[in-house]
Amino acid sequence: MAVLLQGLVLMVAGMGIVFVFLTVLIVVAKYASAFVAKFDDIIPQEAPKKAPKKAVATNEDADIALAIAVALG
Repeated sequence: MAVLLQGLVLMVAGMGIVFVFLTVLIVVAKYASAFVAKFDDIIPQEAPKKAPKKAVATNEDADIALAIAVALG
């Protein structure tokens, strides 16, 4: 019975340590995010690049698609 109680105490202690660690991690991440946001204007961010235009399907693409369909069918 003593071993079972020891295991229970060890389990609760371990879960408590993990809970405290994760709580501290969340708080630190929150404050670090706020701290970095204050200095966001010092280093300007690059403008997002435009997405490349979609290529128009050529006749060759249609031939390849047809060959794949025939091979699978």
